[in-house]
Amino acid sequence: MDKVVKDGFVAVLSSPHYGAGWFTWHGIPELVYNPAVVDMVEQRVDYQTIIDYCEFQYPAHPGTFMGAEDLTVTWIKEGVEFVIEEYDGSENIKFKSDFEWMTA
Repeated sequence: MDKVVKDGFVAVLSSPHYGAGWFTWHGIPELVYNPAVVDMVEQRVDYQTIIDYCEFQYPAHPGTFMGAEDLTVTWIKEGVEFVIEEYDGSENIKFKSDFEWMTA
């Protein structure tokens, strides 16, 4: 899986505003890291261009890329485990270290 890595940090895409999630709507793991989408977000390309790119690259997932309109890049240290959670379209990145696990 291709990723953008700078100074030991990985670019992770998510959609933090309410409405439509990014990863939580399409469920395609490589689109959390996709270098072309990361570049488009950083270059502030119109979100419809991002949607068009994703629908071309992933034709089996039409209509699931609506979270593109507020995509953000979060830089996470390589090797750090995380999940993307969603509530009402707002995605949040949660780190494994944020939780106190219990053992049965």
